[in-house]
Amino acid sequence: MSQTEVENHAVEAGDDSGRDGNLSVGSEKTIGESGPEEGQQEVPKTPDVPPDGGYGWVCVACVALINAHTWGVNSSYGIFLAHYLQYNTFPGATALDYAFVGGLSISMALGVSPLATICVREYGTQVALFVGILFEVAGLLGASWATEIWHLFLSQGLAFGFGMGFLFVSSVGVVPQWFSKKRSFANSIATAGSGIGGMMYSLSTNAMIQSIGLNWAFRVLAILACAVNVVCTLLIRDRNKAIGSVQLAFDVSLFKRVEFLLLLGWGFFSMLGYIVLLFSLPNYAVSVGLTAQQGSVIGALLNLGQGIGRPFVGYFSDAAGRINMAGTCTFFAGLFCLVIWIFAKSYGVLIFFAILTGTVSGTFWATIGPVGAEVVGLQVLPSALSIVWIVLVFPCTFAEPIALELRTASGDIYLHAQIFTGMMYIGAAVCAWFLRAWKVRELEGLKVREADVAVSNDDAARGDGLRRHASRASTLKVAKGLWSWQRV
Repeated sequence: MSQTEVENHAVEAGDDSGRDGNLSVGSEKTIGESGPEEGQQEVPKTPDVPPDGGYGWVCVACVALINAHTWGVNSSYGIFLAHYLQYNTFPGATALDYAFVGGLSISMALGVSPLATICVREYGTQVALFVGILFEVAGLLGASWATEIWHLFLSQGLAFGFGMGFLFVSSVGVVPQWFSKKRSFANSIATAGSGIGGMMYSLSTNAMIQSIGLNWAFRVLAILACAVNVVCTLLIRDRNKAIGSVQLAFDVSLFKRVEFLLLLGWGFFSMLGYIVLLFSLPNYAVSVGLTAQQGSVIGALLNLGQGIGRPFVGYFSDAAGRINMAGTCTFFAGLFCLVIWIFAKSYGVLIFFAILTGTVSGTFWATIGPVGAEVVGLQVLPSALSIVWIVLVFPCTFAEPIALELRTASGDIYLHAQIFTGMMYIGAAVCAWFLRAWKVRELEGLKVREADVAVSNDDAARGDGLRRHASRASTLKVAKGLWSWQRV
């Protein structure tokens, strides 16, 4: 049984602070003394309880703005991609080359996570954030002077990806440290920043390219990203010391846990679908006869759907269960791709699809922090997320190239890519489904421990009753976890 589950029931009913995985063990010594004096009792440590608000809301706003000026800016790559393909901006470059640039920025952002985690551990969150700002601005400025495709790989791909990674990895764990009962809601507001930013920059990037040109569009993005991220870095505060956060770059022991492997599977398949949808939708709109401006609007509305939908996903996650909501929304993302996107040939239907699917397409980003805390505990969460980001490098790098290779020369050009996207989301939902089965079994197993505690306290009558109930519960197979309803 995981430490998290023991602590879930170690507090009064209705208090979710036990989910944090932060309960301290041992005692603290009197300040200034190496140990307690004779006859003096040691003072037991009290569990760290997140304030569930206060300055945490400032941190939520800061993380939301950082997401808007990292992932939000990166979401506009669909606009850059459509421009590159339409005007052959870099002679000799193929569609596959352009696809790898977009995938490289995300994969580098995730691949740099161990280094970013070490930087946070050694030098603190703010230093790591400033390193990210430096790389991001350098990448955008470098792309503005790019004349060959390999320049674009180094700037918009590599350098921008490094910057986005340092900013993301350093800030992603901050919000869950400030909240317990409202954790999913607060985290979803922070991640909604990437959707709102993606909407704004999808529209503004296309307008800037048309009015001031490609090069100056990059430079304006660099100036805006630098200014906003610097202000947020100065304001943000973490609680790493308060919760005793473990900042390991690569904790291999986590691979021995089946639940963690299911978490990785959920993220892996989600990204294969998400990246294709994010980068291909604007160009798909052009392929069915719409204009580049209309394609940019479709991409912006997909991001708007994420910005609007993620807070609702987070709110209902706290109410209905974080794993429950993650799996359900992931399934609906796949379903919408299969039953709506494939048949969306007009501007109006694509607008409907973009907004509707946007609410659930990025569920992974909105819920990975809270779901990860449910699976491994809040203390180990930074180490677990570091591994998650590394595992996601592969799907983020190759998702869009796979989609472009799946295109056909005639007919429904994107049909195979659309089917691929829908099935990847459904595969991710299956992993989440089995993850909730594990969680249900963990909760049932906890009843056995409660029975043991009752017996050890000489409460024999209550203990026997609990033991009989727990024995029946412990014999349940995975099937019950798959089909029974429980808030997990």
